[in-house]
Amino acid sequence: MHRTHTCGELRGDHAGQSVILSGWVQRTRDLGGMTFVDVRDRYGLTQLAFNMDSDETLCLQARKLGREFVIKATGVVKIRESKNNQIPTGDIEIDVKSLEVLNASKTPPFTIEDDTDGGDDLRMQYRYLDLRRKPVQKNLMLRHRLSIETRKYLDAVEFIEVETPYLIKSTPEGARDFVVPSRMNPGQFYALPQSPQTFKQLLMVSGYDRYYQIVKCFRDEDLRADRQPEFTQIDCEMAFVEQEDVLQTFEDLVRHLFKAVLDVKIEAFPRMTYDEAMARYGSDKPDVRFGMEFIDFGSVAQGQGFGVFDQSECVLGIAVPGCAEYSRKQLDALTDWVKRPQIGAKGLVYCKCNEDGSFKSSVDKFFDANALSQWASHANANAGDLLLLLSGDLHTVRKQLNELRLHMGSALGLRDPKTFKPLWVIDFPLLEWDEESNRFHAMHHPFTSPKPEHFDLIESDPGAVRANAYDMVINGVEIGGGSIRIHDKGIQSRMFDLLGFTPEEAQAQFGFLMNAFQYGAPPHGGLALGFDRLCSLFGGSDSIRDFIAFPKNNSGRDVMIDAPSPIHDEQYQELYLQSTAPTEDQ
Repeated sequence: MHRTHTCGELRGDHAGQSVILSGWVQRTRDLGGMTFVDVRDRYGLTQLAFNMDSDETLCLQARKLGREFVIKATGVVKIRESKNNQIPTGDIEIDVKSLEVLNASKTPPFTIEDDTDGGDDLRMQYRYLDLRRKPVQKNLMLRHRLSIETRKYLDAVEFIEVETPYLIKSTPEGARDFVVPSRMNPGQFYALPQSPQTFKQLLMVSGYDRYYQIVKCFRDEDLRADRQPEFTQIDCEMAFVEQEDVLQTFEDLVRHLFKAVLDVKIEAFPRMTYDEAMARYGSDKPDVRFGMEFIDFGSVAQGQGFGVFDQSECVLGIAVPGCAEYSRKQLDALTDWVKRPQIGAKGLVYCKCNEDGSFKSSVDKFFDANALSQWASHANANAGDLLLLLSGDLHTVRKQLNELRLHMGSALGLRDPKTFKPLWVIDFPLLEWDEESNRFHAMHHPFTSPKPEHFDLIESDPGAVRANAYDMVINGVEIGGGSIRIHDKGIQSRMFDLLGFTPEEAQAQFGFLMNAFQYGAPPHGGLALGFDRLCSLFGGSDSIRDFIAFPKNNSGRDVMIDAPSPIHDEQYQELYLQSTAPTEDQ
């Protein structure tokens, strides 16, 4: 027997019991007559005590232990003279009677502590060591709990879990596919799924009216903190439903998860149209934990002789509470911040609404005190507030001002990760025009249904058509999204035509789905929640990598196993591919 108890289990009630513990050495402390060893497993940490007077040989053996040695200790639980209230096992220690080294360890390249001295790259290279740290274990346990509670809820409301294929057909819409060559079919390729979209729709045609899957998906796209080349979705679909049925079902799922996992009660999920979100926040995933909504200053700032404003499509701004005391240095830093390439603004106009009722702006020579007073009145600004204005074309300014708003919200401590504000963003445009390809693209995917009242606009004014689509947003993060699907072959054909598919291309790519629609497809819809993003939201982190056991880095590489990597020439030949590996001449 390697252990009778875990390293986080023993308490004062166990005093006097003989026990066996096994785990990793966290640290050793040599105090002369006594040696103490902290032994750790994923359940906790327990102090082992070795007394030189009682057993000199055993004590000397303990002093030779290194960090991360795997050991087995047999002894008696006793109450500690000096208790440690920082750990659950801090009332007891083990008076060790025998010690066995199960495996020695090299000195780790970084400390296995909550606050480690290892950088991101080093910890990813030795991820199996990083996974021993308590913060990482806590994150993965949170992920496990969310998974269990998701399944419990969906099972209780009669969803069934169905696995869909990982080797599917490549399609031209959406992000770039990962492709897999087929040895059995020379010159042909599978794709790894970006989502199980068409399969879950086929399951609705098949009569499985409530499907879900916690599923891996793959997208070959540029990475950032909330993206990985492989990611996990809570993927769901329902038949015989309208939009409100879907929204209510998954509001209830998320409420259940918050209550069961964090003991947080979520009340309302407000609804906000896409157009409203863009006008008020400049984003289709607004963070509504704080105000600073957009203000259109055009009516009070344009036509006053200031060319920068007068020649712009729009002048938008925000009122930042309590920041009129910002120094010139702070305001210059804000101006530099918005002029960074990532934001791209040409400049920033500010106006201080001073406590004494006066105004001070960066454009005083163009606007007198009366004009600036109109700005403040128009913005409903209070004494002590700071107005920040940007100008230019509407699309660009909205993006820039959204970034500035979030920046100021963070700077003022208004984006508390322990405060949760969810909402649904609805009524997205069905299509968006792409100048490069000179055609419309589906904003979500080509299977999204138009709003019924907009069917007649599909040919006459496609850009005005609104989709039966919805995104769940929490704290400025798109947690998931979905739509009511097209279930009529004729409407789906019209959609493919609008997206630039010839009938032959549509049949070649999606004929299986179109054919299925001829055999009694029910009205259906669903959504997918980003499981990794949900985990990071619950864990209070901006990065999903902290909640994935073996993540990729920002270059899409697994630096631990060194993947992706070249394959052997024989494999190229088996797959009928030409090697691109460098030759000796190169």
